[in-house]
Amino acid sequence: MQHYTSIPLMERLQVEAYVDAAAAALDLPIAAEHRPGVVHYVELAAAMAGLVMTLPLGIDDEPAPVFTPIAPAAVAEPMSPVRP
Repeated sequence: MQHYTSIPLMERLQVEAYVDAAAAALDLPIAAEHRPGVVHYVELAAAMAGLVMTLPLGIDDEPAPVFTPIAPAAVAEPMSPVRP
């Protein structure tokens, strides 16, 4: 069983460099006013990936062959709208 106990988060400068390199590789312009949000999202995604990577996998664990979303009607309790 492989177990990841610690996945270091990317440093802010590494995230910024990654965003710039990925955008350049994809020829995807990122407006200056959107860049802080993109960098923040990549940091968030990296943090979520770090949490997933800490879960142990057993020999019998397999990826799902097909993703099947749950229909909203199948949800036990509907989400209530957020009110300010």
